Amino acid sequence: MKNVYIRSIFLFLGLTLSYSCSDYLDKESDTELSLDGVFQSKARTEQWLAGCYSMIPDPIWGTTRNLGWEILGDDITPSERWRNYGWDVIPLALGNWTTNTPWSPGYWSGLPQKIRQCNILMKNVKALPDQQFSQDEVNTMIAECRFLRAYYYALLVNTYGPVPFNPEEITPTDFNLPDLLVGQTPFDEIVSWIDKELDDVSKILPASYPDARKYGRATSIMCKAVRARMLLFAASPLVNGNTDYANHKTRDGKNLFSTTYDVNKWKIASDASKDLIQSAEAVGHKLYVEYNAAGKIDPFMSCQNLFLREADKGNTEVLFARPSSDYSAYDRHSAPSGSGGNGGLGVTQSLVDAFFTANGLPINATGSGYVENGFSSEEGYWTTNGGTKWKEVANHEGQVTLAGTYNMYCNREPRFYLAVNFNGQWYGKAEKARKLEFFNGQKDNNNTHDAPQNGYLVRKRTDPARDPVTGFYTPRPGMVYRLGEVYLNYAEALNESDPGNVDILIYLNKIRERAGVRTYTTAGTDANNIHVDNNQSKIREIIRMERRVELCTEGIRYDDLRRWKLAETTLNGSAYGMNFFGKNATDFYKRTAYQTRVYRKAFYWFPVYLDEIDKNPNLIQAPFW
Repeated sequence: MKNVYIRSIFLFLGLTLSYSCSDYLDKESDTELSLDGVFQSKARTEQWLAGCYSMIPDPIWGTTRNLGWEILGDDITPSERWRNYGWDVIPLALGNWTTNTPWSPGYWSGLPQKIRQCNILMKNVKALPDQQFSQDEVNTMIAECRFLRAYYYALLVNTYGPVPFNPEEITPTDFNLPDLLVGQTPFDEIVSWIDKELDDVSKILPASYPDARKYGRATSIMCKAVRARMLLFAASPLVNGNTDYANHKTRDGKNLFSTTYDVNKWKIASDASKDLIQSAEAVGHKLYVEYNAAGKIDPFMSCQNLFLREADKGNTEVLFARPSSDYSAYDRHSAPSGSGGNGGLGVTQSLVDAFFTANGLPINATGSGYVENGFSSEEGYWTTNGGTKWKEVANHEGQVTLAGTYNMYCNREPRFYLAVNFNGQWYGKAEKARKLEFFNGQKDNNNTHDAPQNGYLVRKRTDPARDPVTGFYTPRPGMVYRLGEVYLNYAEALNESDPGNVDILIYLNKIRERAGVRTYTTAGTDANNIHVDNNQSKIREIIRMERRVELCTEGIRYDDLRRWKLAETTLNGSAYGMNFFGKNATDFYKRTAYQTRVYRKAFYWFPVYLDEIDKNPNLIQAPFW
């Protein structure tokens, strides 16, 4: 084996071991040490493995600021003035995007480096009996690296579409440059490899680890989760029969996307989601649920604590989580400025409008009871099915609105009150609790960059007990995948492959029941059920509506709009909220355009940086760039 130095490799790979502290790297980063030296030590091998994990995205702060998936979609909107403070994704959302526009995560170069790091471990790791490092542990590490390698390729194809693909490659030190200048491999070929690799590895890895210190390391459930979501994407209109890409070919004329629609891709996706559901439930995963005093599902406590309760504290819904995430930055940026927060991480009016009313209907449906203008004359309480233990005001369990609340925010479903902070809402706990004041010039809207530019702040996944002044934030799970999403994935894929299958409404209704809203039925409407026509188009519509609400702000919406080929229409034009400049109720409570979004057909895929194209003549730029 060639003597390659760790110092050089670590510098090349840019290791930042966010998964574990590395005393070795801190102390010996300037020491020349051969690969043999690394893999002769159990501790150093584990540190190398930790580095392999380090590009798993942070699902809380990462999907919001660094990846920017939430900002590119239509759920979260940050203060536009934050672009001056390193928020380089904001110009992208406004259409200011070229083939050399910087993007923080650096997937194009960073993920292949991690894949290479995985390959190096797989080739060199060995049992060390004198250090209590067994062959079984070696085999598990190799399987973990196979998972990570497949996961990173899934992130690459999700972001760029076809990419250069050679999963076994470890570039030798005496390489010939022309051998490295390879073009992209067709999208479906890479997906097929990922599919098989994750399926194979899921048969090797355990479903969980008895050692709590291994929380976050690859499991069979994580393999199945990544596989199921990727196959849903691969079955969707963007890449399944999209004739827009008919001319997107390699240099030698090979199609990089299939332009022939294949309904069987939906069948493969539904089977993968069903397999994941069955495997996860068999080892104890289930929707996270809490109950009220009457013994009924408490939708407020369930949907709030789903995002606050860690797996080892009883959160059985978590399928794949990072052991660490930057929840404090998320909490700080979404907390109102009047309480010490940055106060500029808001949600869009379109998300506010997407939530159902208390009776489970969309706001524009006949019989929804929605009223937009005017103000409530009394306090509003959630009393359905025995009410809730949730409270924002001491001794006022279930109170969701105060008297004088703008009617737009009254009589809405529980998930609305857990996702959106609006003007006049009760905020905070105990002696620090107060009403939010978003009128211009008030304590939560001081007309600076740290203010809600459209009259709202995001509440979902934040800690009700947070205190930016003292720096108190409750630890919570960095969920990358959860079972609730899989239920909706399964319902969607099944509706496309086998419309009318009874499982579609069964799994869709599991989500609605937990959320405290009426379930769907193809029979008649009554106090507990809403009639829906049993046809594929209508069922597709309600599934998409449910995904918008249930999965909002979780880094999923942007990919949904992309894969459905709806981003061009949904993310173009004016974005609305309340009037940031309004100093009183008359002026503030007006639907006001605060931003003009631009989304071109090219934006469905991130471009290959122009300097990469210049260096490698075999690369093809992403479609329409």
